Amino acid sequence: MTVGELTATRIIEREARAFSKLWRGSVFSSVMMPVLYLGAMGLGLGGLVNARHGQVSGTSYLEFVAPGLLAAGTSMSAAGEAMWPVMGGFKWMRHFHAIAAAVPSPADIYDGIVAWRGCLVAMSATVFLIVAAALGGVPSAWGVLALPAAILGALAITAPLAAFVATRESDMSFIIIFRLAVFPLFLFSGTFFPTALLPGSIRWAVVISPLWHTAELCRHATTGRGTWVDVIHLVVLGSCIVIGRWWGHRTFAARLAP
Repeated sequence: MTVGELTATRIIEREARAFSKLWRGSVFSSVMMPVLYLGAMGLGLGGLVNARHGQVSGTSYLEFVAPGLLAAGTSMSAAGEAMWPVMGGFKWMRHFHAIAAAVPSPADIYDGIVAWRGCLVAMSATVFLIVAAALGGVPSAWGVLALPAAILGALAITAPLAAFVATRESDMSFIIIFRLAVFPLFLFSGTFFPTALLPGSIRWAVVISPLWHTAELCRHATTGRGTWVDVIHLVVLGSCIVIGRWWGHRTFAARLAP
């Protein structure tokens, strides 16, 4: 293990210790709310959709919407975690400055907090996937692969957003990002209905979003219908992470410079 990996691991340990004291405040938003969405949309609305249309993209509506909600729920949670808590580390609590004064470099701090956000997503996504399987929304044993797909998608959003936050002096733009980017993607990235139903111009805008690629990967995993196209999804999400990390190392270094 390199020095950078070791110090980034200590950042993860620090975040885990803090989370162990504060986890109750995030249970509803990160776990309960997606599960409630699954019950309302997959079982409630799904019963009406199945009765009227039979299947959606060759599956029951519950099987269609469960992986979409997994991807969307983890991505929205990751977006929130990448903004306000990171801003707190720079401005309100300023513990990033205290950490940077010791051994960890700004790059280590960035790597550690992004990796910790991945750990948070892994915990909430695991609970959601278990509930979805118990309700019948995961028909294939390949569904376990939806977990790493959801984590990858969350990191593809966290990495660039955390880098962006390091350039901000206030959180005024965060609400705008949620209202004009994150929430519309939640609605139109194949979460609740196939993107083929969207007009062509909007469909192309959706296809370039990380959330759509995540939803497709999760859905292919839970239904066992993976294809070579999944390689493209993986490349897109991986590219978002690599570019975000490259940018984050630079913005964190500039923000935490002595």
